[in-house]
Formats: sequence, structure tokens, C-alpha cells
Amino acid sequence: MTGKRRSGFAENGRGFGSHDHVCWRYRDKRDLRYRVQEFLSEGLALGHRVRYIGTGAPDALAEDLDGIDGIHEALETGAAQITSLDSAYPVGTVVEAAAQVRTYAAATEAALAAGFTGFRVAADCTALVRTPAQLDAFSRYEHRIDRYMVDRPFSAMCAYAADEVDDHTFTQLACLHPNANTSSPGFRLHAADDRATAFAGEVDQLSEDQFALALRRAELRPHDGRLVFDATGLTFLDHRALLRLSHHAADRDASVVLRTSWPGVAVLVKLLDLTNVRVESAA
Repeated sequence: MTGKRRSGFAENGRGFGSHDHVCWRYRDKRDLRYRVQEFLSEGLALGHRVRYIGTGAPDALAEDLDGIDGIHEALETGAAQITSLDSAYPVGTVVEAAAQVRTYAAATEAALAAGFTGFRVAADCTALVRTPAQLDAFSRYEHRIDRYMVDRPFSAMCAYAADEVDDHTFTQLACLHPNANTSSPGFRLHAADDRATAFAGEVDQLSEDQFALALRRAELRPHDGRLVFDATGLTFLDHRALLRLSHHAADRDASVVLRTSWPGVAVLVKLLDLTNVRVESAA
């Protein structure tokens, strides 16, 4: 857990709060339906406006929500909404990250203005990551929207079909979420409080390239000349990854602050003589 956000392995769609973000790889439509119902029913219980986004006709999408208590009334009153990807995003659409964040920010503010306590979305995003260009753009968007969620009551479940999204593609998306129903690739890089970036898990030789890709797509911006990482959940970081982190910051004329309780980081920083990396003991 980082601040007010949940972070870690997700077994189902329950127990998420107003600022949470989960990546879910579903086996089949039945699995997707269960997880969406869990996630959105708790959103309604929290007083949020909820929205389900998926492929297919709106009537068919509405049937996916039939297990949620009071869903028909919620759809009638606008407490629940349905959006078909087929009409909102033509085949092959490459999302523009900033515009997508603005869309959800506006929807969140509209929900608050209407008297709801927040806004929650469950979306089958499979159709938006089918090409390399789509995957790259959507991965960048995932971190930007995650940053928005830290401060505003917007929560989301991003779902991907296992028979269409392979392991390599899914891990590129999952590592940019605080929560996922997989332990691969072993690390998580997501937004945290106070403009920091949460960095958890472990990065070794096998996940080094994935880590470099995640860093690039996250497009981290220094504040006061620093890239601050809440690394309280960090369990291992090899020297290659630490060097990459140092170089990433140097390219942006910034230093790195790693807040962690894992003693190995301080040892590596000293051995590598990384003058632009400072390790702070986690509180």
C-alpha cells in the first residue's frame, strides 16, 4: 500500500478504493463478467458513478452487468453508464494520452458535480493494444491516468483478453499499474503521493529491458530537479537497473532520490559512485 492506494497482487475485483488502478488479464468472457461486476458493484456502494466500456452492442454489454444489485435502476438514473468501444474508438485507434486523461478528468468532475463521490470505470482495453503503435501509446496513457488517480476520486480496472494479448504485451501494461493479477514482470512502477513514483518488487537481468521500456513510457518529470521514488516495496535492484535509473535522471538534468528500507541499494550506489543518486531511509 502506498498512501491511500492499494498496491500488489489482485486475486479478484473486490476491495479497491476511490484512487485504485488494477490491470486484469481475463481468461474468457465469463471471467471478465465476474470481475467487472465485482469492481463496479463496489463502486456503486461507494457512491461512485460507474461506467462499463467494452466491445459489442450496448444491450449486450448491459447483460454483462446483470449480476449487480440495482443495476437496472442505476442505468436509468445515470449512476451507471455503458460505452461501446466500437462506436467510441474505430478499429486501429491510437489513443492520445493527454486527450484521454482530459476525457476521464471531465467525466470525474461531472460525476462529482452530479453528487456522486467519485467515478469508476471497468474497461476491456484489448482492442486498443493490438498494434505496436497502439501498445506504445496506451502504455504511456496508463501511467498518465494513474498519476491523475492519485489526487482525484477516479478508479479503474483495465482488462485484457488472454487469448489476444500475449504474455510479453501484458507485462508491458501490468508493470505500469499499482495492481495486477500477475506477478510478472516482477516490478511495478506507478504514481504515488507527493509527486513521487512508487517503485516496488525487483529488477534483475531478466527484467532489465522491461524496466527500461517502462521508464521511457512513464515519461517521469523531475520536480525541483529531482526524480523521487517511493521504493518502500523494493526488494531487489541489480547494478544495471540502478545505472539505467541514474542515466535516465541525468538525461533530464535531474538527480534520483530513492526512499527505501532495502540496504542493498545504498551499497550499490556507493560501489558505482553514482553522485546523482541519493538513498533515503524509508520511514
